[in-house]
Amino acid sequence: MRVFVTGATGFIGSAIVKNLIASGHHVLGLARSKEKAADLAATGAEVVFGSLDELDRLKRAAAATDGIIHTAFNHDFSKFVANCEDDRRVIEALGSALAGSNRPLIVTSGTGIANSGSGRPATEEDAAESSAVSPRAASEEAAASIAAEGVNVSVVRLPQVHDTTRQGLITYAIAMAREKGVSAYVGEGRNRWPAAHVVDTARLYRLAFERAERGAKYHAVAEEGVPLRDIAEVLGKRLKLPVVSIALQEAAAHFGWLSAFVGRDAPASSELTRKRLQWRPNERGVLADLRELQGFDS
Repeated sequence: MRVFVTGATGFIGSAIVKNLIASGHHVLGLARSKEKAADLAATGAEVVFGSLDELDRLKRAAAATDGIIHTAFNHDFSKFVANCEDDRRVIEALGSALAGSNRPLIVTSGTGIANSGSGRPATEEDAAESSAVSPRAASEEAAASIAAEGVNVSVVRLPQVHDTTRQGLITYAIAMAREKGVSAYVGEGRNRWPAAHVVDTARLYRLAFERAERGAKYHAVAEEGVPLRDIAEVLGKRLKLPVVSIALQEAAAHFGWLSAFVGRDAPASSELTRKRLQWRPNERGVLADLRELQGFDS
């Protein structure tokens, strides 16, 4: 099939492109620069020049394909709420190009917005929090809106996605540790983050696209919850920095915007996803990749 991938040159998107092409699909990938376009073309994908701001261009590209995998997102956390609302508009535009057809649109969200409400791992059947509480939920609200108009849309919720070059929010925690001179966690550090390797994640997106199940929600989770203290200890060893506990009331001063995440216990399950897609993650865990993460000597 001809698959339009936004974020095709990004960390997760580039892995999805490779997996799709290896599985026999033809990929149209969105790229903003000549350099990124050259890298994308080298994978065998067809390049679509443009940005998320060009909604008409996105709709034209979408109309010429058999479906869309939408992974692009602006990760400038200084304007996180605005970026989430921008994503809402992009999803609505992409959906309008698919209206009246059965062509699938895969939207990206996060496991952290699933509100289990009971301390147990969040599941695919848990509703997302309101975007007024979790701004990233705007993506799922947009998905629900276009689904009501007949668009075949489903959602992939992401945990911390990793390999030996990138680690999701842990990448920002590394920069914070270098800046502060300590590798920190909040309280006892028992709160957990789910995780998955980027290769396993890319395969899940492809399986979700091929299944094209209306209204489905999938959790790209290989590890239900890795304690933040374990992450901080491995990070401290790699950076040769002391590992310290930060009191909850001091977290905002130490972590800045990251404090909204580092103290949160947000385990997530992928049991239903594994059954529906026959998805079996088999790559290394996040701590194993963190122990071999590149760039610590720079």
